[in-house]
Amino acid sequence: MTTPRRTKIVATLGPATDDVDVLLEMCRAGLDVARINFSHGTHQDHLRRIELLREASVRAGRYVAILGDLAGPKIRIESFVEGAAQLVEGQAFALDTSLDKKSGNSREVGVAYKELVADVTAGDTLLLNDGLIVLEVLSVQGTRIESKVVAGGELSNRKGVNRKGGGISAPALTDKDFEDIRFAAANGFDYLALSFVRDGSDIRQARGLLHAAGAPFTRIVAKIERHEAVAQLAGIIDAADVVMVARGDLGVEMGQAALTGLQKTIIHETRKRNRVAITATQMMESMIQNPVPTRAEVSDVANAVLDGTDAVMLSGETATGKYPVKAVAAMAEVILGAETYHLTMNGPRERSDLTFSQTEEAIAHAVMYTANHLNVRAIVALTESGSTTLWMSRLRSDIPIYAFTRHEGTRRRVTLYRGVYPVSFDIRPDQTSSLQQQIFNLLMSLRLVADGDQIILTKGELSGVQGGTNSMQILKVHRAVS
Repeated sequence: MTTPRRTKIVATLGPATDDVDVLLEMCRAGLDVARINFSHGTHQDHLRRIELLREASVRAGRYVAILGDLAGPKIRIESFVEGAAQLVEGQAFALDTSLDKKSGNSREVGVAYKELVADVTAGDTLLLNDGLIVLEVLSVQGTRIESKVVAGGELSNRKGVNRKGGGISAPALTDKDFEDIRFAAANGFDYLALSFVRDGSDIRQARGLLHAAGAPFTRIVAKIERHEAVAQLAGIIDAADVVMVARGDLGVEMGQAALTGLQKTIIHETRKRNRVAITATQMMESMIQNPVPTRAEVSDVANAVLDGTDAVMLSGETATGKYPVKAVAAMAEVILGAETYHLTMNGPRERSDLTFSQTEEAIAHAVMYTANHLNVRAIVALTESGSTTLWMSRLRSDIPIYAFTRHEGTRRRVTLYRGVYPVSFDIRPDQTSSLQQQIFNLLMSLRLVADGDQIILTKGELSGVQGGTNSMQILKVHRAVS
């Protein structure tokens, strides 16, 4: 029996994955969560990809969650007559919200967000195309922002615009997002990511929309990519279920030098508050074109694992890249290497200074303390919602946590939790007396434990009641007596 990979893999679906056999191999390579990017494609495209994914995951015998990523208010320029323009350092260049959508040239281009002129002033720095193009604002007159090119290069259609230091007033949810939320609710998405979150109120608004659409169990991912979000980090984490370190726009707004420290801080604060962390953006970007990652990318993924992230994410590598299966496999290999090293590091495994407001949280802490000081092969949690396994997974351990649940939604949801693995299990009234043996038999049939191994079991007195975990048992696995 080998130790399973604990850090999970999120991969984006796209044209490169529009083949059930490709998705099947991605599942076998280690795909845990599939991301649907609402910034690209139609609802019909997304439905087809969901159908293919569900077919592939069943064939692979693997639970795969679906994460929908809302486009949000990405501020973009409009288009150029010739598709792109070459900007030269020192030249004048204007952004004009009144220009025709396709009339851009080397002197000016339109902007899709009409309120941009109210958000910037002379002296501001605007960053286009993920910071590759830098403009210094000279003046704002009516619908027109006059600027000087500080860092030039080719600028093509529909590239993003950021203000250094943040301060763009666009709301977190757009009309398109409202439509996509309803689509996600109707199609059983497990997670929904909000782009350009400003504070906890954005998350509460989205949660209300999900409830109204009939999807109260869909978990919300807050993407930290705005300057304002960093200042409101604690409130955002508390309001969300999952936090994504979205390093693209975050790096542009905060500056690249601050990014490494921010990543570590966000992951630490997220886990401390019993939430799930995802690290994303350009993790293996070179694999869009190449069959192997660079050494720098390997180091980047490994360091995210050592930071304690629950999951690492692939974007263009799998959505449009040449090697989607190899990208997932490479990610899995690097994660395992980092986790092997992690076991040699000294670090806190339990937090003894905590008080708990919920019984399940106290049980989870007691389980992990016991497991880390006893020769335990596995932890089994009989769970309805998966919350007990989430609390367990916040504490560092190399001991696998198996979420035994009858709910398919819970099985998919826990695939994102670090070190937690879903197992289909239902308790029927006529079998309650042999519950322990059922668990032993299933664990051994799946080759997760062997006869004589020691496990910890958590459960509630009343099966089928969410939030009812109130006991733990230390058990020795044995075969049924014939």
